[in-house]
Amino acid sequence: MPFEITDPSPRSYPKSVAFVRRAGPIMVTAGVDTFVEIENWLLEEASADRHMIDLLVKLIGRMKAAGSSVDRLTLHIGTLHPQLVGFAWVWNVDDGFCDEVRVADAAIDSDAYRLNPLQRIVETGETIRRTPTEPSAQAEFPIMIELAAAGMTDYVAIPLSGLDTRNVITIATKAVGGFAGAEIDCLRRLFQLFALHVQRHSELKISENALGAYLGYGAAAKVLEGAIKRGAGDSIRAVIWVSDLRNFTKMSDVLEPADMLVLLNAYFEAMASAVAAHGGETLKFIGDGMLAVFPVTVGAADASRAAVSAAKEAIARLDASNREMQITCDPEQGGASLRAGIVLHEGEVFFGNVGAPDRLDFTVIGAAVNEACRLEALTKTIGRDLLMTEAVARHLSHDVEHLGEHQLRGVAARMSVYGLAG
Repeated sequence: MPFEITDPSPRSYPKSVAFVRRAGPIMVTAGVDTFVEIENWLLEEASADRHMIDLLVKLIGRMKAAGSSVDRLTLHIGTLHPQLVGFAWVWNVDDGFCDEVRVADAAIDSDAYRLNPLQRIVETGETIRRTPTEPSAQAEFPIMIELAAAGMTDYVAIPLSGLDTRNVITIATKAVGGFAGAEIDCLRRLFQLFALHVQRHSELKISENALGAYLGYGAAAKVLEGAIKRGAGDSIRAVIWVSDLRNFTKMSDVLEPADMLVLLNAYFEAMASAVAAHGGETLKFIGDGMLAVFPVTVGAADASRAAVSAAKEAIARLDASNREMQITCDPEQGGASLRAGIVLHEGEVFFGNVGAPDRLDFTVIGAAVNEACRLEALTKTIGRDLLMTEAVARHLSHDVEHLGEHQLRGVAARMSVYGLAG
C-alpha cells in the first residue's frame, strides 16, 4: 500500500499568492551569536548566499541564537515582472518553517493588500508599530486579528531603509509587553545591513525575471551564468517545435490592430503555456511564428512524447480560446478563428549566442532547425495541424500515420512526414 506524505505544517495562501518552496525547520542553538557577530556576518560571509530563502533562514537562526524575541518574521520584495508584483518569505516560531511565495499582480487589487500595513509602507515609507490585541489596531489592519489569535503581543513593519519602499520586513513577538526598546534598536541596525543584501537579491531577481520573460528561462540562466559572448553556447540534442498562426495575413488585413493583438496574445499564450507545461522552452516569437525546444535529457523518446503531448494540449487550448473570444473579422464573415500549424523534428542543434557583436540573440541553429522550418509550410498543403518527422514519430508508432515522403525546399533528401492517427 503506498503511504501518504502529509504536510507537517499546512499553510493556506490567497489565490493571488503561489507557494514556491520551503526551508527549515530552523534549528537554534542558544547563546552562539550576539547581535554584533550577526552584523559582522552580514558584512562578510552572508554575501556568499545566492538564494534569499537560504540567507533569511540563517539570519533568523542567528537572531534567535542571540536571544531575539521575534516569533514571526516576513520579508516582502517588489519586482519587475509581467505577471508578478513581488516575492515574500514567511517564518513563524510555531513550526519553524520559512515559506517562499510569489505574489501575482492581482494581489494589489485585493482588500487583503489594501487593508495591510504593507500597502501604507509602500506609499509612505513610514515604519508601522501596532499592538495586535488592541481593537483600534484590528479595525485599522484586519491582519492584527490573525496575529492576536496566534498570541502576538507586538508587531513592527519596517521599510528596508533608503533603497526601495517596496521592500519591507515585518516582525512580531509573543513576549509579554512586546519588544523591548533595546532589541528594536539592535534589530533596526541589523536590518539596515540586511537591506543591502535584499537589494542585491532583488536586482538579481529582476534580472532573472526580465531575461526569462524575453529569452526563456533556460537561456536566461545561461546568460546570467556568463554565457554572453558571441559564439558561446552548447551543442545539444532536442525536439524542435516550429509553429505559426493560420490565416495571419488575412486576419491582419481586416482586423483592427487592438483586436489582432488580442488574437496574437491568445494564440501565443496557448502555444507557450502548453510547451512549458510539458517541460519545453519557448525561445522566440517571430511575427506569428514560434520556436521552442524540448531538450533531450534522458532520451529522445521522452522528449518526443512530451512535445507531442504539448502540441495536443496547445491545439485544445486554441479550441477553448475560440469558444471564448468574440472578435469579428467582418459582419458577414463571423468571428475570427485561431488555428495553428505545428511541426516537431528532432536533431542536434547549437544552443547559444548568435548575432552582431553589440546585438546578440540566444537561440538554436542548425540543420534540424532549418528542416523543421521548411516542413512547417506543409501543414497548410497537407491540411494537418500537427506534423512530425520520422525522428519524432518512431517513438509514437501506435499514435501516428505515415503521410508520405516530401521534398522540402532547400533540403536535399526527401523526408518522411507523419501525423496523428485518425
